[in-house]
Amino acid sequence: MKTLHTQLAALDQDHVDVQSLGTARKELVHSSILLHKDRGVKAYAACCLADILRLYAPDAPYTQNELRDIFQFFFRQLSNGLKGSEATYYNEYFHLLESLSTVKSVVLVCDLPSADDLMTEIFREFFSLVRRDISKKVELFMADILVALIDEAQSLPSEVMDIILTQFTDKNARIDQPAYRLAVQVCNSTADKLQRNVCQYFSDIISSHAEDDDYDDIRNAHDLIKALHRSCPGVLHSVIPLLDEELRADDLTVRTMATQVLGEMFADKAGGDLFKKYPTTWNVWMSRKSDKAVPIRLKLIESCRNLIVNRPEARESLKAMLNEKVFDPDEKVRAAVCKVYSQLDYESALHHVSEGQLKAVAGRGLDKKHAVRVEALNAVGKLYSLAYPEIENNDAAAIKHFGWIPDEILKITSTSAEVRSVVEQVIADYILPLPSSGSKGPEVDEVAWTDRLLSVMRLLTEKSIKALLGLSGIKATRPNIYQVFIDTCIQYNGGIMDEGEELITRRLNATIQHLAVSFPDPHKSQDDLNAFAKLNENRLFKLAKTCMDPQTDIKNLAKVTAEFQKRLDQTSSSLLPTLNVFLRRASFRIINQSSIPSLLKRVSRGYGSTADHLIDTANRAQTVLSFVSKHCPALYKPHVAELVKVVTAGDGKDERNVNEQVVEIGLQALAGVVKSDGGVAPTDKRTNERIEKFAVHSNWRLAKFATRYLAFGKNKKEACARLSKKIAEELEAIEDGDVEGVAARVAALAQLSKFYPDAFESHSDVFMTFLLKKVLMVAVPADPDTMEDGEEWFDNDDVPELLRAKVQVLKACRSRCLAHASSDKAIAIATPVMKLYATLLEHSGSLNSEIQEEPRFMSRLRLEAAISMLHLATVEKFAAVLTPKFLRLAVVIQDSCYNVRYLYLTKLMSLLQPRKIPAQFNIIPFLTVHDPETDIRALASTYVESAKKRLPPALRVEHLEVIFIRLLHLLAHHPDFSTAHEDLLDIVKYLQLYLDLIATQDNVSLLHHLALKAKTVRDAESHSENLYITAELAQELIKKKAQEKSWTIQTYPGKVRLPPDILRPLPSSEAGKEIFKTTYLPEETRKWLDELGKAALPKEKKERKAPAKRKAPATKGSGQTKRRRKKARSDDDDEDESAGGESDEEEAEENEKSDMDVDERPPTSDDVEETPRPRGTRASARNKTKSRAKRRRSSPPTEPDEDEE
Repeated sequence: MKTLHTQLAALDQDHVDVQSLGTARKELVHSSILLHKDRGVKAYAACCLADILRLYAPDAPYTQNELRDIFQFFFRQLSNGLKGSEATYYNEYFHLLESLSTVKSVVLVCDLPSADDLMTEIFREFFSLVRRDISKKVELFMADILVALIDEAQSLPSEVMDIILTQFTDKNARIDQPAYRLAVQVCNSTADKLQRNVCQYFSDIISSHAEDDDYDDIRNAHDLIKALHRSCPGVLHSVIPLLDEELRADDLTVRTMATQVLGEMFADKAGGDLFKKYPTTWNVWMSRKSDKAVPIRLKLIESCRNLIVNRPEARESLKAMLNEKVFDPDEKVRAAVCKVYSQLDYESALHHVSEGQLKAVAGRGLDKKHAVRVEALNAVGKLYSLAYPEIENNDAAAIKHFGWIPDEILKITSTSAEVRSVVEQVIADYILPLPSSGSKGPEVDEVAWTDRLLSVMRLLTEKSIKALLGLSGIKATRPNIYQVFIDTCIQYNGGIMDEGEELITRRLNATIQHLAVSFPDPHKSQDDLNAFAKLNENRLFKLAKTCMDPQTDIKNLAKVTAEFQKRLDQTSSSLLPTLNVFLRRASFRIINQSSIPSLLKRVSRGYGSTADHLIDTANRAQTVLSFVSKHCPALYKPHVAELVKVVTAGDGKDERNVNEQVVEIGLQALAGVVKSDGGVAPTDKRTNERIEKFAVHSNWRLAKFATRYLAFGKNKKEACARLSKKIAEELEAIEDGDVEGVAARVAALAQLSKFYPDAFESHSDVFMTFLLKKVLMVAVPADPDTMEDGEEWFDNDDVPELLRAKVQVLKACRSRCLAHASSDKAIAIATPVMKLYATLLEHSGSLNSEIQEEPRFMSRLRLEAAISMLHLATVEKFAAVLTPKFLRLAVVIQDSCYNVRYLYLTKLMSLLQPRKIPAQFNIIPFLTVHDPETDIRALASTYVESAKKRLPPALRVEHLEVIFIRLLHLLAHHPDFSTAHEDLLDIVKYLQLYLDLIATQDNVSLLHHLALKAKTVRDAESHSENLYITAELAQELIKKKAQEKSWTIQTYPGKVRLPPDILRPLPSSEAGKEIFKTTYLPEETRKWLDELGKAALPKEKKERKAPAKRKAPATKGSGQTKRRRKKARSDDDDEDESAGGESDEEEAEENEKSDMDVDERPPTSDDVEETPRPRGTRASARNKTKSRAKRRRSSPPTEPDEDEE
């Protein structure tokens, strides 16, 4: 056989005499050969038969049955013998395979009666054989044989298609698998022939399962289509129309699968051809964006990420779709759109996504649904994190495209508790993440970490900077609520206490309740915090305390935070989300004591340079340092030596050699840290002498901070005495009209009166005489040009020296009163001061009503007078004296100057929130209902909503509900009250705002009871009927409210003590009966109230002719208002200096809102044409809402006053 094989193999087909092969041809197909026991005989016989077929080609010298036996024999030999190059007779099997591949004699199979069975067997054997460790050449021979069979066959058996397509469904189907590779090669080589068969294969599956509930086969078929498209898309050209039809199918599941499959096919590497060849299918697929079924729209959106990256020709249509779907009615779709952007890499987002698209996503941070807010803010946060290296390198494209993201995120911080929580998480994870460091990892780069904060701040608005600093947790007074919680958990000891069990348990519950209110899910948070306390894991408590310690540096903070999260995850993973929020808010992760050295260096470098970028960085660093100085100077403790270097820099002999900005920062920080802990005060003589010189510096800020330092320093008694004496001598020598340097001296005196009153009192006669007669009582006549402009506010940088001094005088008087609050002469000292403040309010900021003074002076002075009265109201004995002046103090909220109203409101809220002033002051926010500015109305409503949510039931009744009777009394005495119907409609708005914010099913009976009780007493101030009118209005409005909400007004079961300071009993029961029977409301108003239930009260009534006292500011010839609103920006950094060149640095809007966490409800007002008013008159805010044209606004940033909290 071997010899025969050698001879036959050597013969050439073109020169052989086939007649000579007759004997060999017949004997080779004898059963004794084909069934021989010896493998070698059969191997050589197979080779000989292959050569015979080669030599006889194209005709076969055998019958069909013989051919069937021969080919069965061939593939049986290959299957048994082709096992690797080391196998016996490998060369013979290789020869056989090569012959079948090159001669293509295998196509004879297609003409045999049993061709289908034989082809199926060949395909099965080959795909089984190829899985062995065979050479690449053998694999190519197999592919050639199979391709030849497919090309020659009239039709392919379904079993063959199953064998081929099965290779694509294997979970290990990848290009390094021989069977998969063989199937891909065969399909790509016979794509034209296989198209019809592949289409029929999928058609059969789809049609056979179209009405079944089980979609597994259809799902598998679609997975197979995706696999085929990745490797051999040519076989699918007839399948695409099937998918096109599925997109229009009524069956939701089929339509969903078709949408998903086509999306993935369009997006993969072969999708470009598909996009070009089937534009109709692409359009039908895109039209699924309007499909009524949410799953369809979801699958469409989920495909967009790869389409954006891989299909440049489709980006415009994708952009339009995504812009539309980001506002889809379904939250899942909106969330999916946001998620698409979060999956993009930096380059794709930069080059293939517009800035407008990203801003639309960021806008979803205010979505009504939490899931959408999370996806939206995480998406833009991730993109900013990816872009930050380029932003840090000042790449213009990156800055333009992504630099705005932190500002957009921070803008919405105060919207609600849920939004705030997401903002905190995004800031912590992407914008300002903690540095990562492990035991084997790189050292933490504290400079780079601090610079990232400054880099982020570079592109923030002032309001966003306030919000960011508010998120830092530095504002909280320590020990804060988080520290109290951990300390109480330790005392609770898992519920096992030796003593004080009831007190500790009650304190723990109260603390948890207070904390939970500000969490996204209060109920779950309350349960989680309770569970955490019961865990009683001392290690977790210790780690939490370490995170909250201001002396923990950033490296240890990152390490401890990671350990806390790991331990809690192992102990009770369900608590981790809530405790992560807790830890973020409690720790110093945005500003840390590690930040201080870098910030000081940035300040020193910037203010000693002429480079704009260094100066800009220094300004941002100063903002942070000033914030720390005011709210958490304990961060400076490890860095006192560095602060001393900053303060003592220069030769100290010539003021001109002092960099005042740098020294100011150092002095402010040093004063803050020494005030918080006098033990760290430097003792060296040179430093203290230098600071004493700054206390009499011409720069009022240096003088102020230096004086504060001296009031808490090591030798405070002697230092303050020397300073007091020196200032007294200087003031005695000052001539009338000489105001140069006066502001600095008055600022120092204000600090002395506040922090070291003994030194002030040692020369109080000199000081008070000078302050009042030579500063405060100096009139500043109005400038005719200024009066013409109608301006009422100085920018902080423009505040004149005299005005700054006047404001400091008012502060000094206030501080003096508070310093003596506990002494016997408190009332004697405070009475003339309170009279002074009342006079300023009464005369709109002037002490002399006969002189028309500069309006910009007057606005700041009346603001400071009002704020000072609020501070005095924190003392019970002073509050009693101020009661008769309450109405005048309350209507400051309706001042004509926006800045006065805004700063007054923020200060008021900062004192109301911790309940430092009497409950009656809670009625003032309701007077903002007519304010022309949305932000003031929204801020007031936000405070009320917050207080309503946070206060315990008993306190809520006292501070928000019982005060209703006081609101009725105040409205009855309001300067604009009259019995005219249209004026009463204005009063209605006050009452409606109160009822909208406060009234509930639980308290409506109490409110109605109070409105009824108002007609059982008389006004203590007068016997007018105004109180009865407001009471009747309130009764009717409460009834309408109850009717609207389907509430039942029951008889109030309790007793309410009416305030005796504003109400008196009636003289007799007969008088009471007469008043009760009498209706005081005008007939027109009664009719209007009757119709109120039929039609809602319009937000704004039509413009009417108003009395002169309520006319709006005059307009210029162009029709524009002359009086424009100026922004009040931060200037002073730790004092309530809102009215003297320094902005009101009390609790600002951001801080207040951070404690509120409620949805803003910005009121609206109709724009009406402005009407002129007589020159020299002022308009109240409540009337400007009807007369003032709408203007572009931005909330003025304010800073809290560390010293007065």
